[in-house]
Amino acid sequence: MGRFPVPDVEDVPDDLQDRITEETERAGFTPNVFSAYAYKPSHFRAFFAYYDALVEDTPLAREEVEMLVVATSGVNDCLYCVVAHGALCRIYAEAPKLADQLATNHRQADVSAEHRAMLDFAVKLTESPERITDDDLEQLRDAGFSEEEIWDVGAVTAFFNLSNRMAALADMRPNDEFYEMGR
Repeated sequence: MGRFPVPDVEDVPDDLQDRITEETERAGFTPNVFSAYAYKPSHFRAFFAYYDALVEDTPLAREEVEMLVVATSGVNDCLYCVVAHGALCRIYAEAPKLADQLATNHRQADVSAEHRAMLDFAVKLTESPERITDDDLEQLRDAGFSEEEIWDVGAVTAFFNLSNRMAALADMRPNDEFYEMGR
């Protein structure tokens, strides 16, 4: 993080230390987003609580969540999220080229018609949220998405628009390890 101080793990509250240690053990390295958000412990807790809800309490497959994150982050030119979630997308989708396709132009990505509708919606919500209409939601229903899935598509997209902007503000950089994962 280039624009704000990054605290030492030993200097943050115990619950943050526990979460950072858990993620470090799981990933084999500490994703920089955890170190960055430790700057504001109350924001760290809220950010990761909502992130956890988005990826754990959803009927969307994890690869669909990651596809949404990468497409949204590509539109927003968020290097951190494109690279970090691109790695997760490659892993969950078992598709080494998919994240690159989604980050640059989701319309040319090798995805199903259902996923194209999902990604079209996410990109529209990112670029022109004021243009979202009932017709957009109907297109998702026609593509086979349930009401809960539509909500979650919107929630993931909205959350990562926030995340992308915070990463830009903080000058968050992806860990080198992410670049090679899932390739």
